[in-house]
Amino acid sequence: MPSKSVVVGSSVGLHARPASLIAEAAGELDDDVTLAFGGKQVDAGSALLIMTLGAKQGDTVEVEGENADDVDTIAALVEKDLDA
Repeated sequence: MPSKSVVVGSSVGLHARPASLIAEAAGELDDDVTLAFGGKQVDAGSALLIMTLGAKQGDTVEVEGENADDVDTIAALVEKDLDA
């Protein structure tokens, strides 16, 4: 299963706006993608679950899924400052 470790780029971490943009993008993908941090793994298609991770800017999050392109898509969003 493809996975990628990425550093959270948003200044507010994976909070409301970034989580919502990531979840929206994940919802448009053909396969499921998950995010893992702090011993928890959640569905990237749920903004609420993403926020429960508590990942802050600079934290490393593991993005995993069935499709490498989907993993790359979500990983790129996690790395980007989506709150700018």
